[in-house]
Amino acid sequence: MSRAQNHEFQEWWNKQRQSNHLLLSDESSHLLAIDIHSPGPDRTVGKDRSRSARQLSWVYLLKFQQIAASLSSVTSSFLVLLRTANRRVTSPDSPADSSSSRLYRVIKAFLIVVLLLLCFELVAYFKGWHFSPPSVRSAELVELLYANWLHIRVNYLAPPLQSFANLCIVLFLIQSVDRIALVFGCFWIKFRRVKPKAVMEYPTTSSSNQDEEGNSTEDVNVEDYPMVLLQIPMCNEREVYHQSIAAVCIQDWPKERMLVQVLDDSDDIEVQQLIKAEVSKWQQRGVPILYRHRLMRTGYKAGNLKSAMSCDYVKNYEFVAIFDADFQPGPEFLKKTIPYFKGNDDLGLVQTRWSFVNKDENLLTRLQNINLSFHFEVEQQVNGVFINFFGFNGTAGVWRIKALEECGGWLERTTVEDMDVAVRAHLCGWKFIYLNDVKCLCELPESYGAYKKQQHRWHSGPMQLFRVCFFDILRSKVSLTKKANLIFLFFLLRKLILPFYSFTLFCIILPLTMFLPEAQLPAWVVCYVPGIMSVLNILPAPRSFPFIVPYLLFENTMSVTKFNAMISGLFQFGTSYEWIVTKKLGRSSETDLVAFERESEPLVQTTGLQRSASESGLDELTKLETSKKTEKRRRNRLYRKELVIAFVLLAASARSLLSAQGIHFYFLLFQGITFLVVGLDLIGEQVS
Repeated sequence: MSRAQNHEFQEWWNKQRQSNHLLLSDESSHLLAIDIHSPGPDRTVGKDRSRSARQLSWVYLLKFQQIAASLSSVTSSFLVLLRTANRRVTSPDSPADSSSSRLYRVIKAFLIVVLLLLCFELVAYFKGWHFSPPSVRSAELVELLYANWLHIRVNYLAPPLQSFANLCIVLFLIQSVDRIALVFGCFWIKFRRVKPKAVMEYPTTSSSNQDEEGNSTEDVNVEDYPMVLLQIPMCNEREVYHQSIAAVCIQDWPKERMLVQVLDDSDDIEVQQLIKAEVSKWQQRGVPILYRHRLMRTGYKAGNLKSAMSCDYVKNYEFVAIFDADFQPGPEFLKKTIPYFKGNDDLGLVQTRWSFVNKDENLLTRLQNINLSFHFEVEQQVNGVFINFFGFNGTAGVWRIKALEECGGWLERTTVEDMDVAVRAHLCGWKFIYLNDVKCLCELPESYGAYKKQQHRWHSGPMQLFRVCFFDILRSKVSLTKKANLIFLFFLLRKLILPFYSFTLFCIILPLTMFLPEAQLPAWVVCYVPGIMSVLNILPAPRSFPFIVPYLLFENTMSVTKFNAMISGLFQFGTSYEWIVTKKLGRSSETDLVAFERESEPLVQTTGLQRSASESGLDELTKLETSKKTEKRRRNRLYRKELVIAFVLLAASARSLLSAQGIHFYFLLFQGITFLVVGLDLIGEQVS
């Protein structure tokens, strides 16, 4: 209850204010308090001071408690991190990546050299030779060795290293200019509101506009809907096959004008049976869907798609939409993409944007989201608007079947069959459109191992393709401008130069300049320009700005994998043709299945079938969870190349500390720690 108002006190206060009005007017305007004299000593000031001191001490005590709690939390987290790292290093059961690769042996030899140089420089530092170098005429052996080392370093090692560093800096600046141009192009598109326009639109059909037989009550001519083939290639996709099949089957498109192909390359009999049961369930609901399993599983995904396109009934279809097993197109996907082909007879591909259901799952998925947001928002959109060409992303796109047939169809010569067919279609004169506002849900790899294998394939494949199609580009009938764009921008600058300079500049040259100080990398190369480029990369994902520093460090860490993949693809090493299906976890399976079940209710009513409990997708999920328990146990791995480079960078940071190089020291230190964290597999999914 609120306290009643004291009217007597209010009257007394008003009288006092009136009586003191003259006194207040005589005081100067800067006085903030009035000293009212009373008989006896005045103890108010002392009480106020003691009260203020007591309150201040409580505030400081509270701040100290908060700081102590934060330090305790950080310390406990750090100790847990150390215990986890120690357990993975010392455990004999911890798997590790291969130690037989050429790059690993080179990096390991580089580490030995760096450690020897660090020991040599520490001896020189404590003897004072950094300030007064010894003479070559010195009698002591160690002084003589160090003097000769200085002579060799200055005259023979530093000049070529500086030249190589200058070359990498030039490549770095060229690539930075290309990135800035892409960003300005994206700003221009946003400012002018440029976007592809369709000449017609299909009416949306909701369940409220359907009669008892499931037919639309609106006047829709079925002949206005072209024949569309929908393909779902998959291989051992135990966790996600439900959501992709369900999302494709509930497309808002006349069922007599579409056909769904489930192209299963699984070698797991149990997974095959689960997918067959899912296909059978949708067939009973009236969806035209077929299950295909190859006996000769050659050519990976390209061979799977090529086999499916060889069916006789494909000639009855005009377009083909492709979705990987973890992709979930919206019900109106076809209605939002097919209209762009109307009136554009030279249009071969409509590509849509990816949207990620697990982008906030962990730090690794957040960093991937930054990269892919820039790829779709900037690279794909700018290339689609200005030159009508970009690399097909392999999924969430619609092809004109005539364009696929004219350029030779799916080929098995590389591990990037999507980029291969896009380049050949571009050389045949077909145009591409990118739709940034049509999004298709998918899943990001949550473990570093899965992400690393995916990136290896994505960066070795383009180099394979460049080798086999270089002369085809030169002999093609396209304009000289398109040839130059393909060779210099699409392949060399964005697929070869980027991983080359990222690895050599920040993982090789920078550590070497600490031991060969006559060759230098300016601070703007090490810190400022990479920081600006990171800001530009993160603009399409503004919520990720707090992760800008981890993003910069992690991208340099991934340069090892990308450089290794680029070299293996360019020179046809053994791992260049390795295809490993990216591991998915099916994060959205349960919620999406509930939604898909609701979306498919009109279909069930149309066929007049009653679903039994065994037909429910949720029951299938229960079976799936039971079968998961018998799977092989997953473990976090140790990554040797990343660990070796971590020790190289940390040794170089110790050497830079002797020379008091501030920016270089901090960069090498934090970059080395990042390599160490990644090498111990402490980023991404943690398997207990």
